[in-house]
Amino acid sequence: MKKIVISRLFLYRHRFIIGYILLIIAFLGLLLGMPLISPNGLSEAEMSSAVTSNELSVDTVLHGNFIDLPYHLLQKFSISIFGLNAYAIKLPSIILGVLLGLLLILLLNRWFKNNVAIIASVMTVISAPFLYIAGSGTPTICLVFWPTLLLWLGSKIQGEKKPKISYCFLFAFFLLFAIFTPHLIYLAGFIFFYVLAQPHLRFTIKSLPRKSFIAIVILSILSITFLILSFLRFPETAEKLLWASNFSLASFFENIKNAFLPFFSWSGNFQSTMLSPMVGLASLSIAIAGLISTAKGFFASRNSIATMLIVFTVFISGLSPESAVLIILPLAILTSHGVRYILEKWYGLFPENPYARVAGFIPIASFIGVILVSSMQYYLFGYRYNLTVANEFQNDLSLVYENLEENTTLLIPKDTIEYNFYKILENKTSYHVVSSPDGVDGAIATLGRLDAAVKDRKLHRIITSSKAMNSDRIYIYQ
Repeated sequence: MKKIVISRLFLYRHRFIIGYILLIIAFLGLLLGMPLISPNGLSEAEMSSAVTSNELSVDTVLHGNFIDLPYHLLQKFSISIFGLNAYAIKLPSIILGVLLGLLLILLLNRWFKNNVAIIASVMTVISAPFLYIAGSGTPTICLVFWPTLLLWLGSKIQGEKKPKISYCFLFAFFLLFAIFTPHLIYLAGFIFFYVLAQPHLRFTIKSLPRKSFIAIVILSILSITFLILSFLRFPETAEKLLWASNFSLASFFENIKNAFLPFFSWSGNFQSTMLSPMVGLASLSIAIAGLISTAKGFFASRNSIATMLIVFTVFISGLSPESAVLIILPLAILTSHGVRYILEKWYGLFPENPYARVAGFIPIASFIGVILVSSMQYYLFGYRYNLTVANEFQNDLSLVYENLEENTTLLIPKDTIEYNFYKILENKTSYHVVSSPDGVDGAIATLGRLDAAVKDRKLHRIITSSKAMNSDRIYIYQ
């Protein structure tokens, strides 16, 4: 009988390729079906983002409205093609989420061995915080996307004997895009000082080909010049990019506290669109193990970058709590370090025993499986049934489509986000949106009961919603 050599088997030889293919298929399927699962509805921030995107024009850009410009352009295009619905609003984040997931997989694969990279990639891209930003119709995902893209481009430059000029040009070009995301202007300063402080990166800069170095310098000068001119001409833009509108030095540490409560607090006694905790205890323990394992070789660029990114994230979270989502990137790197450390320690106990290596895979695979299953269940059910989070989302838009005929008049108070949001619906369909019932013939529908505004009319019908506190949501008056 012929002896079976495991290393010659097809599945064994192509196990990593098969693993990456299955990961990408599961990841893409999950993201494309995102609006159908959770969160169940739209948040106020998503409606506000849709309004900003809809108002975007050449005129508004020339008047300084270029904050998160790539995202809002993509969202405006999505709404114009697919109409005003949850999928169109969330589609830009889904697209960026796909790209971000692929970038994280490529980055981890470049820094770590295939077995470590696959496990860490699965734990990152199918985690509750990642799925949240990839399914939210706001530019929040840009806070993670741009640093990850720059980090991957930097990894293609650092360590190469002759870095390609294209990667150097793209790094400088996308850094220009990144600084017009709120608070990522500090990322440029962070990169500059980190390169100066890191010996390996200083050597990389010195060894860059002259053309690459000149390209980076020219683009950097153009970026700084454009930024200064923009700040001088549009001071309000500078305020949005540098800090939150209500920021003060006294609120810095309070902002940090509020920023990280949803990530690591188990109480959940606060209003937020994020589940609490967003980072599970098991995933956090692996990341902490990874942090400890990097202490010995801290001055290697890939070891210190995660720690420095955590410091940077804490800093910008003090300026605006929403920036805390950037913690996803350093946690992904630290999780990879933690998985590498665990595998090395186990394999180090039995370097020549194949049975022990196989036996060690079973508890590790079970542990990772439990983390993934619990994370998915937490995400799917948490956004539907967690009271403090579920109340932050509403499904009024779908109720309007399902229950109200076109040409129906919607009465909404003028100084609200809902009024501006449903004005988009008026432009895309034959619904009418007004702030006063005067002069309106026929039935009027209101989001919530507005008896005082329509006192001369009779309540005809109530449309209920599982997202409303008392189930009654849309009132139709004759």
